[in-house]
Amino acid sequence: MSTHIAAAAGDVAPRVLLPGDPLRAQWIADTFLTEATCYSRVRNMLGFTGRWHGEPVSVQGSGMGQPSVAIYAGELFREYDVQQVVRVGSCGALTETLSLRDVVLAISASTDSAMNRVRFEGLDYAAAADFELLRAAHQRAGAQGLEVTVGQVFSADAFYSERPELLARLVEYGVLAVEMEASALYTLAAKYGRRALTVCTVSDSVVTGAQTTAHEREQTFSEMVELALHAMFAVPL
Repeated sequence: MSTHIAAAAGDVAPRVLLPGDPLRAQWIADTFLTEATCYSRVRNMLGFTGRWHGEPVSVQGSGMGQPSVAIYAGELFREYDVQQVVRVGSCGALTETLSLRDVVLAISASTDSAMNRVRFEGLDYAAAADFELLRAAHQRAGAQGLEVTVGQVFSADAFYSERPELLARLVEYGVLAVEMEASALYTLAAKYGRRALTVCTVSDSVVTGAQTTAHEREQTFSEMVELALHAMFAVPL
């Protein structure tokens, strides 16, 4: 039983969807899983295990930011032997090529966080997705006619940037969107030898100012959830 999840051994499935919003976790469990039961309510960071097409899968809220996602991903890998984690979150578009509700598969994550600089004593670690999960998600999207964009994201420490010109510079080097968790998730998956992928839906645009509502972010980003589920079960444990 871990400190922040506090689930019993065997309560968490080896495949886990990881939304930041615990209410999105509940919506995913209610919408996509059968026989779903809640295994954690600690700090209202809800976690559920159910079945998808008869197979066990869990969904765990992670909160916002890398320190928070590192707590939950770390405990999932270390305490519950989780083998695959797919973050299903939202992101902000940094380029005009992305529109609201577009789906982004994050191949890698740059960051301004000091977490990895401390971990690697000043070295810049390249946090990257698991190739098999990424390939499975991309292939599934193609098979169902869903347009997705594969590219780099930026895992920001601060939601409200004090230096927007730096975001523009990242775009010059191929970064497509900003979110707040992928770098820490990818780093911990590498540490524990597990598979991780970040699938994000564009919820707002830094370029145009367009944005979705809180309700839409919580309960309507179904395409990325279905894609993540198909990708996880296409890759053997």
